[in-house]
Amino acid sequence: MSIRSLYYALSPEIRLLVRKIYYWPHDCYRNLFGKKGIMEPGKGDIYIGSGDFIEQGKKQAQQLKEYIDLRSDDVVLDIGSGIGRTAVPLTEIITTGQYEGFDVVKKGVDWCQKNITTKYPNFSFKFVPLHNDLYNTFDTKVSEFKFPYPNHHFDKVFLFSVFTHMKTHEIQHYLKEIQRVMKPEGKCLATFFLYDENTEETIANNEGFSFPHQFSEGYRLMNKKVESANIAVSIPLLQKMTENAGLEIENIQPGYWNGFVSKENAAHFQDIAIIKNK
Repeated sequence: MSIRSLYYALSPEIRLLVRKIYYWPHDCYRNLFGKKGIMEPGKGDIYIGSGDFIEQGKKQAQQLKEYIDLRSDDVVLDIGSGIGRTAVPLTEIITTGQYEGFDVVKKGVDWCQKNITTKYPNFSFKFVPLHNDLYNTFDTKVSEFKFPYPNHHFDKVFLFSVFTHMKTHEIQHYLKEIQRVMKPEGKCLATFFLYDENTEETIANNEGFSFPHQFSEGYRLMNKKVESANIAVSIPLLQKMTENAGLEIENIQPGYWNGFVSKENAAHFQDIAIIKNK
């Protein structure tokens, strides 16, 4: 059994605890010697994403500027705001606009409210207790959740590493909600693990990061027991879901996760889809 499979075999609560314990010496050292930034959580508290917290956040902020023309006065929705990885650098960009973020993990929302909202009141974070078998055991279904925002409210919407941890019917529901809350001229940036008939066999057998479990609807799973662990979606299925939601894909920027694009030539590990209203 791989380390990744063993990790997914644990309960959501134990996964968070294991990470906290594993990085405890590292976080103690950084706190003791002043190595941790003011707007940076401990590594043991970061429950999603990898790499340098600050640098990764800056890269994501730059991608938002480059691909969906993020501006200082935009009203922005961050779906899956986590523990503020993207929000932290956005405090220097969204100066006259408004940022709204929500997440299913309370510790992330609490950290953001304490460390970001208190300094930047135009940044707001909400905790939503939705079920996700990777992060929690709540009962409320994602597919029944209505975003707590009015129609046509946001200029820009973005999701980093959110649709990669959702089931297809949940993705479909979120796309419909994005269409509802986004202004007619708005744009959405979302990351996925995408494949087509030319890449499917490779991602099914990639060593170390593969999606071996195939489903006829047009998606593949990394782990059947934890369906939200990682999901790869076929491009035809994504096109169908966006059309059903009244949206369309403007373009796709390939990531380097599957090995078909080099890290140097990719903007992101995952594939980036730019989505707009029809």
